[in-house]
Amino acid sequence: MRDFWNESSKKEKKLNVKKVRRTIIIVIVFIIITGIITVYVASQNARNWIDKNILRKEIMQENVINIDIEPDQNIKAYAFNKNIVTLNNNVLKIYNNSGKKEKDLNVEINNPIFESNNRFLTVAEDKGQKLYFISGQDIAWQTQIEGNISRIHINKNGYVAVVIIDTSYKTVVNFYSPQGKELFKTFLKSTRVIDVSISNDNKYLALAEIDTSGTTIQSNIKIISIDKAQNDSQNSIIFIHNADPNKLITNIKYQDKDRLVCMYTDSIDVIENNQNRNIQNIEEKRITFASIELNNSITTIEEQSSGIFSVNTVVKLKNVSNERENEYIVSDVTKEIYTNGDVIALNFGTEVHFINTNGWLIKKYISKQEITNIVISENIAAIIYRDKIEVINI
Repeated sequence: MRDFWNESSKKEKKLNVKKVRRTIIIVIVFIIITGIITVYVASQNARNWIDKNILRKEIMQENVINIDIEPDQNIKAYAFNKNIVTLNNNVLKIYNNSGKKEKDLNVEINNPIFESNNRFLTVAEDKGQKLYFISGQDIAWQTQIEGNISRIHINKNGYVAVVIIDTSYKTVVNFYSPQGKELFKTFLKSTRVIDVSISNDNKYLALAEIDTSGTTIQSNIKIISIDKAQNDSQNSIIFIHNADPNKLITNIKYQDKDRLVCMYTDSIDVIENNQNRNIQNIEEKRITFASIELNNSITTIEEQSSGIFSVNTVVKLKNVSNERENEYIVSDVTKEIYTNGDVIALNFGTEVHFINTNGWLIKKYISKQEITNIVISENIAAIIYRDKIEVINI
């Protein structure tokens, strides 16, 4: 009997020792991971080393996928969803993220305006009449416009707004359903529409207008109820914001919860619940670039001196809802930026840094030659050279 209890006691002790060892190992691993994360967040140098050597975020030019193109042809390229498209000689070629051609589409377009959202792509002839709506990899519908197309916009659900000029009106805006049905037209006699945006819930169409008929430039934001416009387009405007005189609007974008972000040459404002508020001044500092073409965020690029002959690029990313800021700093000068969804691409000449709206590096692309043309979506990017397109999955 005594031997039985002694044996049970020994097994229990062994079991407890195993549990203690396992617990110690878990605690040690947790401490190490927490330490690495802390160092990664706190130290720029450590973050750069971890990104390069552990997370493998650095991509060299010779290791990316190539799409060969004819160097002597005027090929236009664009990125949408997980695809790269090229347009030449009225043929739109669709490539997947492995660089493989998936489809050829015939379109009567020479000088394209591309606009996309989600899986939808619209292609229109700049200052022309043709418009094509592509869903996935197929042409879902097409139409011929009266007048000349100057701008198009599509929301994530496939509703399309087309800005038309050179008619008897100063500007006409056509609005289409995802199936290609024209739902209504808006006619503007004396103002020019700079930009349009459709809310994510399909309830509102916003117009950014400029009136130059007076002694000063007048920028206006008009919000149209889409439901009302389908029955009475003349009485469908539910809100108008008149900016200060000589304040020049450049573009607008609906973000979540019907927040309309408006970028002027000197500031970025938000219209929410029929109230206008300023969230960013962009003329007071050395701001070289700014963009509102993001999901629930805005970004500004500021140059800050870091020495007698050196300059840092400081990327500031501000959340529109709570105005919380994140930063990404690089010891170089940004030549151009590209934004889409939650992705920002920073072109430094022979390097491109892809970062997210939290200020974290997604990938870094390093080239052996000067980079002059980039197109991006939320999932894919293309570096366009004279004789090839290099594909980067983000």
